[in-house]
Amino acid sequence: MATVTLIGPRLAEEGTEFVFEGESPDCEGCPYRGQCLNLTEGMRYQVTGVRESGTLECAVHDTGVTAVEVEPAPIRANVASNSAYAGSNAKLEGPCPYTDCPSHEFCEPLGAEFETGYKIREVVGDPPHDYCALDRDLTLVEFEPREET
Repeated sequence: MATVTLIGPRLAEEGTEFVFEGESPDCEGCPYRGQCLNLTEGMRYQVTGVRESGTLECAVHDTGVTAVEVEPAPIRANVASNSAYAGSNAKLEGPCPYTDCPSHEFCEPLGAEFETGYKIREVVGDPPHDYCALDRDLTLVEFEPREET
């Protein structure tokens, strides 16, 4: 079920994904705090609808905020190939220092935490890298969206 929240207009487009980072010190005293801070910190969301609500002033977003509908988003990630089965649970393999690797965004995906198990929605296939510098045997999967807390 979609949640209505306020975000910056540059993000307010259907399909845009973002990770909610929580409250900024600039939010203090804002009359719209309740509408902006109604998401789960650290969780990945996808914009599913944009409301025709106009723009409200905001101390955090330089162009203000606008109303959108969001839902928890699935997360693409690399997991150990021996645990890459649709319907099973898997964890991320751990941090990777090779930030220029084409798979880095999937080894350390935004909105996912190490040591947390995630249910695999779909096995996507081979990761985008040719070889893993950490000698990990990885498969690209899509995790189910997390439950909101």
